[in-house]
Amino acid sequence: MRNWNLVLFLLAGWTSAAFAANHVVQVRSAEDPASPPDAAFCATAPFAVNLRLGASLYAHDVDDHTGLVRADHARKIGIATACARLTNFTFPAGLQQDFYVRFDLPGGSFTGVGTCTLTSNDVPQVGFVLAGCALRMTSFPAGVVGGAIASLSSFNPFRLPGFATGSYWTLQYYDSAPTLNFEQDSDKAMEWVAEDR
Repeated sequence: MRNWNLVLFLLAGWTSAAFAANHVVQVRSAEDPASPPDAAFCATAPFAVNLRLGASLYAHDVDDHTGLVRADHARKIGIATACARLTNFTFPAGLQQDFYVRFDLPGGSFTGVGTCTLTSNDVPQVGFVLAGCALRMTSFPAGVVGGAIASLSSFNPFRLPGFATGSYWTLQYYDSAPTLNFEQDSDKAMEWVAEDR
């Protein structure tokens, strides 16, 4: 009986979360000497920082037919500071590194903490690093109840010519306003499957 009570409690929580208003912001970050990293912010990281990055944030357009980003249509809309702890300077694929970032956007300031996982260190050239970050949103504007931040990131630690450090970021956050849109109900697409052992 106790287990069923726990299941019902979790399902009730999931139902409430499903009806919370969902907002998504997508931006591109790019290294920019005009937007230096905020050392005071990095000093508040929950780990020892050995790399600070400053960036400008850009909104971008996407081609309606191909989904390709139109790089020449970018518009600067904010700045960011990122702080990291790097532990292996060969940057092997699969390595997770601590990451802490703040985005200052027209809608307010958002902070996230988590890890970035290195995916390669030789595409399209040896020494250029690709990674993906998954961060929990820890600070956000009034009215927001929480969210997550994810990236597809490029890192040029050896300053190879022709390459730049930057990311495409997605911020997904929720506020407390309900929205009863049953067309997005997970029951229409999600299947629980019993494990075969």
